[in-house]
Amino acid sequence: MLRRLFFLFPDEEHAQRVVNQLVFLNISERNIHAISRGAVLKTLPEATDWQKKDIAFRVESVLWISNLLIFALAFVALIATLVVAEFFWSLVALFIMAVAFFAGEHFVVHVPDVHLTEFTDALSHGEILLMVDVPKARLVEIEDFVHHHNPEAAVGGVSWAVDAFGM
Repeated sequence: MLRRLFFLFPDEEHAQRVVNQLVFLNISERNIHAISRGAVLKTLPEATDWQKKDIAFRVESVLWISNLLIFALAFVALIATLVVAEFFWSLVALFIMAVAFFAGEHFVVHVPDVHLTEFTDALSHGEILLMVDVPKARLVEIEDFVHHHNPEAAVGGVSWAVDAFGM
């Protein structure tokens, strides 16, 4: 799984300069996506429809709600099995609750989480959002490079990206 870095730029010229620098650093142009509201991007690699609609946010929501539902159903099953003294099934329900809890905890603590909704105001003011998908090992290197060589770039955070699905 890749990590997605978000950078805001005041105009297309500044964003294009960063794209050129990133290509020089061996970041493929297919891993760079730009979003702009109201302005037509002439030279920047435009984001796909799935990226513009922030499908990753919807996937996260479905997974999170499913995890909570599984936990709640296992809790109800635990209560029911304790009432009827079925201790084996009580242990199964406890196990399911533990798995759901630790899966949710891992998701909340270890998966970076930034979404397009956080950039709505900047995009409505004509800024350009550049999303760069990089391997986790190069995350700090790329973020520091862009930040130190382009002071006009506003670092917007980190999220996850699945390259295979175009999200």
